[in-house]
Amino acid sequence: MVYCKKCGAKLPKNANYCSLCGASVKEFRKEEFKVPSDDLVKTVKKLIHEGNVRRIIIKDEKGKLLFEIPVTIGVIGTIIAPWLAALGVIGAIATNCTIIVERKGD
Repeated sequence: MVYCKKCGAKLPKNANYCSLCGASVKEFRKEEFKVPSDDLVKTVKKLIHEGNVRRIIIKDEKGKLLFEIPVTIGVIGTIIAPWLAALGVIGAIATNCTIIVERKGD
């Protein structure tokens, strides 16, 4: 039997998410790096095309959450275009940004 790491509920062996709290059962690793605002959109596009990214979080230099993008396999093209436009606006406001990338575990 598998247990949820967030709420402790018992889960079936093949569960991907907790049925009580919705937390992911699978392991993910996080990477964090700083980029200048000029490279923000280009870096996010590159990360999305890598294919093993689950979520991208963008914070300003003070650590305030600016943007969070859940990335799934089917999210490309017209769905991601408005987010990239919003990132351009964020890049114009913030000087340096921290990108936190959540990747699928190995």
